[in-house]
Amino acid sequence: MALCNTVRGGDVVNAANATLSAPQATPEAVEFTEVLEAEDRPWVTVVWDDPVNLMHYVAYIFQKLFGYSKAKATELMLKVHNEGKAVVSSGSRDKMEHDVQRLHAAGLWATMQRDN
Repeated sequence: MALCNTVRGGDVVNAANATLSAPQATPEAVEFTEVLEAEDRPWVTVVWDDPVNLMHYVAYIFQKLFGYSKAKATELMLKVHNEGKAVVSSGSRDKMEHDVQRLHAAGLWATMQRDN
């Protein structure tokens, strides 16, 4: 078997001195897998407790914006009040951005994030 010299970028590479190695995992492949896993998780809208809005107003807003029953809206409002926050909706990023904007317009503190 004959070995030949190769020219790379102006440098001569001697094939007799070259070593072969197994293919290596690239960072791009790992990042791509992480991106696919992240895309599977839906977005959620989180309402945070604030010192301004009354509890019955928060429950009312949940009913009007999301169509929740009075019992469900009260349950979420109490979670916000007692735990400091509650997830009030989930779905696509665009829908969650819209929900956050509507909550802000109603005077509530809200953010969006990927679901855990």
